[in-house]
Amino acid sequence: MTNFPGRGKVAVLKTSPESVLEDIQSLMKLADFEAALPREARTGLKINISWQTWYPACSTTPWQLEGVIRALQHAGYNDLVGVHNDTVVVDTRVGEFNNKHRHITDQYGIPCIYLYEEDFEWFEYVPKGHDFLVLDKVYPKGVFIPKAIVGLNMVHLPTVKTHVFTTITGAMKNAFGGLLHRNRHWTHAVIHDTLVDLLMIQREIHPGLFAVMDGTFAGDGPGPRAMRWHQKDILLASADQVAIDAVSAKLQGFDPMQIRFIRRAHELGLGVGDPRQIEIVGYDIEQEPPWNFRQRIPSPAAARR
Repeated sequence: MTNFPGRGKVAVLKTSPESVLEDIQSLMKLADFEAALPREARTGLKINISWQTWYPACSTTPWQLEGVIRALQHAGYNDLVGVHNDTVVVDTRVGEFNNKHRHITDQYGIPCIYLYEEDFEWFEYVPKGHDFLVLDKVYPKGVFIPKAIVGLNMVHLPTVKTHVFTTITGAMKNAFGGLLHRNRHWTHAVIHDTLVDLLMIQREIHPGLFAVMDGTFAGDGPGPRAMRWHQKDILLASADQVAIDAVSAKLQGFDPMQIRFIRRAHELGLGVGDPRQIEIVGYDIEQEPPWNFRQRIPSPAAARR
C-alpha cells in the first residue's frame, strides 16, 4: 500500500468562472490522472451531496462534475458511472437535481447507481492485507460494503470545507457514504480511525483512486452544512487521498499532522500527510493569503472575550 502512482503529489490551480472547465482538465493532467486510473476498468464518480439544498461549498459543484467528465472522456475513459449514497438527513434524488448533478450526468450520458436502493447487494468484507483499526469493533456482526463498486476506479469529488467531527472533510471522508450503509453514524465516536479503515478498503477494492476537490467556494465553520462560504477560486487534484486532504487542511489554516485521520494514514503508509513531503505542482500555495478557517464558528459572547 505504500507505493502507488501519484503518491505525495498534489496539483493546485487558481481558476475563474470563464476557464473552470478547461482548468479542471489541466489540473487532472498535472496530477497524472491517467497513470492513476487503469483504462480497462469502469470508472466511478463519487458525487458528494452533503445537503439536498444547494449551498456554496457544501456539495460537489456542477462545474466540478462536468469538468471531470469532460477530462475523462477526452482521454478515452468512456465507461463512466455516477455513484450516489443517501444519508438519514438527505434525499439524494432531490439533491442531485437541486445541485444540478442530474443535469450534468444526463447531458453527458452518464448512468448513475444509487447504493441505498434495495436491488444493490452488500456483502461482508474481510480485509486481505491488514487488520481493521476500528470497524470490526463498531460492527461486530461484520463490515458490509456494496458489491457494485468493487473493481471500479473511483474518482472522488469533494469540496474544500471544515467538518464538526473531523476538522476538515475531503477525499478520505468522501468514501464514508459510499462504503458504509445507513448505520455509518455508529462510527462517529471513532470517525478518524474509521476513515483510515475505509482508505485501506479502497486500496484493496479499487484498481485506481483519484480525487478532484473544488475550492471555488470553500466552507468555514460547523460543516458540512452550516458554514460561512468564501470564494477562493482554487482547485486541487491528486491520486493521493491523504496528500490532497493535507493540502486542503493547510490552505484552510490547520496543521494536517494534528488531524488524526491524516496523521494515522500517513503513519500507515497510505499516503503523504506531512506538507513538507508533498510535491505541489501548479499554483504555489505559499502565496495564498491566510484563510484562518475554524472548525466551529465562535459564539458572539466568545468572540467578544
